[in-house]
Amino acid sequence: MACPKRPLFFTFVWLLAGGFAIALAWRVDGPVDTALDVTHNPSLHLFAWWCSKLAEGWVPAVAGISFAILFVLLRKPGIAAKIFFIVLTCELTGLAALILRTMIGRARPLANVPQGIYGVWYHGHWIIGKYEFGSFPSGHSATAVGLAAAAWMVHKGWGVVATFYALLAMWSRIALQCHHLSDVIASTVLSIPLAIMSKKLLLPLIESQFRNLDRTWQIEI
Repeated sequence: MACPKRPLFFTFVWLLAGGFAIALAWRVDGPVDTALDVTHNPSLHLFAWWCSKLAEGWVPAVAGISFAILFVLLRKPGIAAKIFFIVLTCELTGLAALILRTMIGRARPLANVPQGIYGVWYHGHWIIGKYEFGSFPSGHSATAVGLAAAAWMVHKGWGVVATFYALLAMWSRIALQCHHLSDVIASTVLSIPLAIMSKKLLLPLIESQFRNLDRTWQIEI
């Protein structure tokens, strides 16, 4: 009887520990932002820019869908399904972060306003969608961490590569002064349980659909 409650318990523990980690990171945001700042180092700035650019949602979407199509054509529906699941998961985690940061309205490190959380209204104006108020949590980091978490759950080798990708993305967002440390920590806290839920809810359905597609092609051929 206790088994069904375990996922809920672990989720609660994860969120509790995550909340503590975010609170701790919040207290050291300033020193970490300064220590990792590469905006005055042209070489590191360019490297960080590319790491950040590769974590934009459209990049894994294009790459993942292309590889999924390739493996469908190679008649490997299982691999294609896993790749599609990873891509879908990282887009969902990125979207979740986007929605949250839009409603929270935390100022970015380089914003021309006092640091703080402003919600959706500032000085008599709506700030929904305004770049300088979209710091918490980091959308790029949520996308990259969601991809890494999903990859770990379907293939450990893919997970190692994806984790390295996620760490570079998280570093780059702080290094470019687009986000605080606590922003990327919050993205991690958010994305991992969402990825676990995604595997449970979506992966069986995706695998089934790709197998059906492969069987359909076999009949037609």
